[in-house]
Amino acid sequence: MSAPGPLAPTAPFSVRRLRGARVGVAICFFLNAVLYSNLVPRLPEIKAALDLSNSSLGAAIAAMPLGALLAALWSAPLIRRFGSARVASTALALLGVIVWFVAVAPNWGFLAAAFLVAGALDAIIDVAQNAHGLRVQRLYKRSILNGLHGLWSIGAVSGGLLGSAAAGLAIPLSLHMGASAIVFGIVALLVFRILLPGRDDDEREPEPVATADGIPAPGRRTAVLALAALGALGVCGAFVEDAGASWSALYLRTELAAGAATAGLGFVALQGAMTIGRLTGDRIVDRFGQRLVAQVGGAMIAAGMGLALAWPSVLTTLVGFALAGLGVATLIPATYHAADELPGLRRGTGLAVINWLLRIGFLVSPLLIGVLADATSLRVALVVVVVAGLGALTFGRVLRPTTAKA
Repeated sequence: MSAPGPLAPTAPFSVRRLRGARVGVAICFFLNAVLYSNLVPRLPEIKAALDLSNSSLGAAIAAMPLGALLAALWSAPLIRRFGSARVASTALALLGVIVWFVAVAPNWGFLAAAFLVAGALDAIIDVAQNAHGLRVQRLYKRSILNGLHGLWSIGAVSGGLLGSAAAGLAIPLSLHMGASAIVFGIVALLVFRILLPGRDDDEREPEPVATADGIPAPGRRTAVLALAALGALGVCGAFVEDAGASWSALYLRTELAAGAATAGLGFVALQGAMTIGRLTGDRIVDRFGQRLVAQVGGAMIAAGMGLALAWPSVLTTLVGFALAGLGVATLIPATYHAADELPGLRRGTGLAVINWLLRIGFLVSPLLIGVLADATSLRVALVVVVVAGLGALTFGRVLRPTTAKA
């Protein structure tokens, strides 16, 4: 995250209170990532304990994005009713308990149900923590959201390392995840005390009068079109991120005959570059504006992966995924910010819809690339990432050209 700077003198909270809230919401992002990624290295133990096939385990895990899709749109009314701070804090504590249920599941049905609820909670947390982060950002009057997403990336890596260490030390799975639920759950509940109190729209202009579906009639068409364009931009980002997570190792291993250790570097290149881009992205967005940063990022994605696929080698592939990671770093935070500020929508609705569309993107991406790879080759299928970069270059025009300070 960028260093705290001068805050607006008209802010309703003291500088100390706002900085505390920024730390609090950063902790939320970190916990959201670490709670589940802490379990990932131990999934093989769950598979063995329940004697599941690969397809059975995959079907159970697929309940997680399904739960997210079912619950994402409910996050907006929850936030309006209880506030983003309370929703994020409470749901994070509940997520730790549900992940423990995943670890101790006695059968496939219980496992799938636990994954379903975990996905639902994750979607609600995602919207709530972004809503609160954007509230703090409005009071800072400069970009901080990219840094918060960078903390999520650090949390994901930290959780994976923690889970790997627990597995290596042969700590019983139920004890490991139980301790995780207690420790991280207590932190989640305590962090509520330093988040901002009150309603999320206290610092905004009065909310426009809405129709029954939540969209004011005069701005209905404009709001829907803008939200659709932002959704398309976010889905482009989802395709890029998923390609690195789901296909980079397989591409390096099967298409370029890389060794097992080298094959994993594709994901590391994308994730590492994306984390660096997010931790430094706030200053860049403040200086150049979201539109230019998103469009340059789209060009970097298309050029990097285009280079890697046109002249395939281990080196060009790693460079390509690294450029894609840098290019996509600020894309999803930018769509969240733009959707939250969209005129003509009730508070929280834009965030909830964008989150729902992103979940669809992450669900469709591996299926589409897999089908294309079977029909042609994985190298040809990964052209989808180049197309996603060009899509970001195109749809990036929907973002504001001005900086966060303006």
